[in-house]
Amino acid sequence: MNPYDADTHPGPYLVVEVLGVGDVSVHALAHGPEEPLHQAATRVIEAAAALDERHESVLNAVQRAQRLLEGVGRGEVGRSQVSYALLRTALPDLGDGLAQQDRAYSQLVESLSAYRRLLSSPEPAQHTSNKSHGQGQKTRPHRDDDWAVAGERGLVALESVAAGGVRFRRNAIGEDPYISREKAQWQDPAIFPQTVQRLVADGLLHQDITENVYRPGQLLSLTAQGEAALRDGRATTSRVSAALGRTTTRTTSGALSDPAAVPVARTSLATPRSR
Repeated sequence: MNPYDADTHPGPYLVVEVLGVGDVSVHALAHGPEEPLHQAATRVIEAAAALDERHESVLNAVQRAQRLLEGVGRGEVGRSQVSYALLRTALPDLGDGLAQQDRAYSQLVESLSAYRRLLSSPEPAQHTSNKSHGQGQKTRPHRDDDWAVAGERGLVALESVAAGGVRFRRNAIGEDPYISREKAQWQDPAIFPQTVQRLVADGLLHQDITENVYRPGQLLSLTAQGEAALRDGRATTSRVSAALGRTTTRTTSGALSDPAAVPVARTSLATPRSR
């Protein structure tokens, strides 16, 4: 479900509809500033905000014009003459506002297209290592779409599909693919359509092609192989977390048992660092 209202926030609403994210933020569209997607995501967010601003200006101009015409609607001749005089300046302002809103919309569409082209390009693979769908399954070397399942992207997609309500869809304008989620939350990380396509190709996800790809979209589900990959990914993540916990415990206990560490601890307690 789209968390934005198209009547008040048309920019973020369009971004969610096209990209299938739960929130319009750099964190939702790109995982880190070092990624090529970061600049493209920033341009998308700025364009969405610009469209909202232009939309609000148009609404204000329309409301001013409506107030000027109130007297005409009630048959007040004297006031209608004043209203017509004022409308001669208000209507051109409204026309300018609509033109600016149209340009802002076109800019957002261009930014979204550039972002999706970057998603489809193999270049992001050069900035990420070839890792597993979850954590424990190796990808085939030198595939152009290895970036789509690098890091936690594959595991995030598998977990989201396991939760239910994830669909593969295409935009009726341009045929661009995107992912929609019935239970999307603003803090949810983005699921790239290329990630889903890779997981489907690798036999980890099933895509119900009997459903309309435009609306409601083709429901995704885990295959037996996908369920095994998800269990393996979660187990690996748990082992890493446990290992980090043991390391932290040993470091802390070692520091407390070391006499030389005691003065340092007292000093740090006396002058705590601000966070």
